Amino acid sequence: MTDSKKSRRASGKRERLAAAAAEVLHAQGVAQTTLADIAQAAEVPVGNVYYYFKTKDELVEAAIDAHARTLGGMIAALDELPTPEERLKALLAGWVEQRELTARFGCPTGTLASELDKRADGLDRSVAAVMQTLLDWAEQQFRTMGRADARELAVALIASYQGISLLTNTFRDPGLMTTEARRLERWIDSLG
Repeated sequence: MTDSKKSRRASGKRERLAAAAAEVLHAQGVAQTTLADIAQAAEVPVGNVYYYFKTKDELVEAAIDAHARTLGGMIAALDELPTPEERLKALLAGWVEQRELTARFGCPTGTLASELDKRADGLDRSVAAVMQTLLDWAEQQFRTMGRADARELAVALIASYQGISLLTNTFRDPGLMTTEARRLERWIDSLG
């Protein structure tokens, strides 16, 4: 096998482990998740995990990176839409599509941020950077709409989503997210 094939195969396994870590950490939380749980979800022998990640914290960091990549892909797709209003509404639609998952486990990034905030290892800052990317993107959308209060509106939007994610999860009621998304769509329309 050539070195490039080995590298691609290793990269694929590493990415599978990172994606599995993001999913399992979302479903179980950091404290309850073991390396074996992640290996099983990635369909990788548990002994191989240590080849790619020496510690559980390295896997948590990889999960945060997976969240960042997912967000980057989502933003790139949203940016293809012609107006900031359409982009913001499409963001809401994406959140609504995930309402069942949110009802079971909460917002993937938000719950991870909340859990990591209780630790003193710096991973909380890594996940905060992912949230910052979304906040900055939302701010840019409101700024493009001509809003001088773009930062405040972006904070209100993201805070509303995080709040409804918490309520949707707490009450296990995906309908709450749908209702809040409709309200936020009307709010976006009122800002133009």
